[in-house]
Amino acid sequence: MKVVHFLLTLTILALATSIASAYDPSPLQDFCVATDDPAKTLFVNGKFCKNPMLANASDFFFSGLNKPGNTSNAVGSNVTTVNVVQIPGLNTLGISLVRIDYAPHGQNPPHTHPRGSEILVVAEGTLYVGFVSSNQDNNRLFAKVLNKGDVFVFPIGQIHFQVNIGHTPAVAFAGLSSQNAGVITIANTVFGSTPPIYPDVLAAAFKLDKKIVVDLQNKF
Repeated sequence: MKVVHFLLTLTILALATSIASAYDPSPLQDFCVATDDPAKTLFVNGKFCKNPMLANASDFFFSGLNKPGNTSNAVGSNVTTVNVVQIPGLNTLGISLVRIDYAPHGQNPPHTHPRGSEILVVAEGTLYVGFVSSNQDNNRLFAKVLNKGDVFVFPIGQIHFQVNIGHTPAVAFAGLSSQNAGVITIANTVFGSTPPIYPDVLAAAFKLDKKIVVDLQNKF
């Protein structure tokens, strides 16, 4: 009888351990809607895998991060992304890379990466960078002025930014802890959504006159 109780206890513990260690995989795109219709199954969480025997060196290679990006735009910056789209071999590896070019006084405006943390190193110039913590942490600003060779980390999901405070172009490289970290630029998302968010909602949220909100939406 004692053996039966022991085996039963062992089985329950094994099941509990299995349940405790189970988890859903992290999403690798904005959403992945379930379907019971195989004909509508067009996506997986990430990318389909090539037969390993067909893989070659080109699947793990990208050329071009030595070339400056075009910063002739409204924010004065350009992000060159190297993720699973550019290097298929990154699939399932949980890493990617970007090069960011900044015109004098240009910025990479406040944004967030929903699927990855970021570690940034300044290659040229001087940047003012920072991130804002969550509501639970009272929205504290963590900011630094970075010079060539300096490194800063932006935790996953936190709103962050970089601004070139110098009078010459700046360059930074950043690694991200996802094959496709995603990016949500705050102003573009809030004021440039399709369809637009009701102006009354944004006016109340930002404590702005509704006319100002409409004007901002027209700009995005």
